[in-house]
Amino acid sequence: MTPITEVDGRRLTLSNLDKVLYPATGTTKGELLHHYARTGAPLLAHLAGRPVSFLRYPDGAGGEVFFTKNPPPGTPDWVNVVDVPRSARRGTDRGRQVVVDGLAALMWAANLVVEFHTPQWLAASPAMADRLVFDLDPGAPATVGDCCRVALWLRERLAGDGLDAYPKTSGAKGLHLLVAVAPTPSAEVSAYARRLAREAEGALPSLVVHRMRRDLRPGRVFVDHSQNSAAKTTATPYTVRARPEPTVSAPLTWDEVEAGTDGGTPLRFLLGDMPERLEVYGDLMAPLFEDEPPPLPA
Repeated sequence: MTPITEVDGRRLTLSNLDKVLYPATGTTKGELLHHYARTGAPLLAHLAGRPVSFLRYPDGAGGEVFFTKNPPPGTPDWVNVVDVPRSARRGTDRGRQVVVDGLAALMWAANLVVEFHTPQWLAASPAMADRLVFDLDPGAPATVGDCCRVALWLRERLAGDGLDAYPKTSGAKGLHLLVAVAPTPSAEVSAYARRLAREAEGALPSLVVHRMRRDLRPGRVFVDHSQNSAAKTTATPYTVRARPEPTVSAPLTWDEVEAGTDGGTPLRFLLGDMPERLEVYGDLMAPLFEDEPPPLPA
């Protein structure tokens, strides 16, 4: 029998709750949905107003994985779907994407078994970024500890321009840094992020690479600035990743990043770690929503 539940006045059909999605840990779909219900408040804050792209893995992390920006077939009529100019994605016409604007919509989407990915702009202002992001990706044998060292350099450099960075795990191998900025054309944010990535390589030449070429990346941290492009998206804070284990893109304290530079502190969190972290820290990325964000330096 397929369970039917009511969330915020909406009747949802939740399917295959006993299905194991992560064989390495035995984590079931029901446990995944429970994670999203428990982290709903902070996750919804980061999803609010943003067109969502879904990385779907309905048969688990070891099955087929596919990325979609279009509303999935069977999307209920009460789920918010907005027009998005494809010039902010690619092409010249208009597309449609889901905006997850409440717990019912979140649980409907989670039942599809997805990672949540969002752009650095709001649906109401396509290609006007209110976030800047760096994706720090270690090329073996570089480690997340090396990412921590690069993150600390970028934090200081951004602070010099009056910008505050907030770190999180990617949920994969590296780290993400998010920065709130006053709404700015995505092209300008991209150019600024690219410049800082080049500066990081200049300051830390044996540790950092800012170009995407695979042959340059072994043993160094790729400072990926490309996700500031209006067409790109980044894994949303608190989303569970389609990895061998149910790792979460988890916000961090800067103390944790500093401790991680020695390589002995694993910065890796599973969905079961999130309730305690939220109880202790709250949403470490809540400052992204506070006050008036600073302008991007000229």
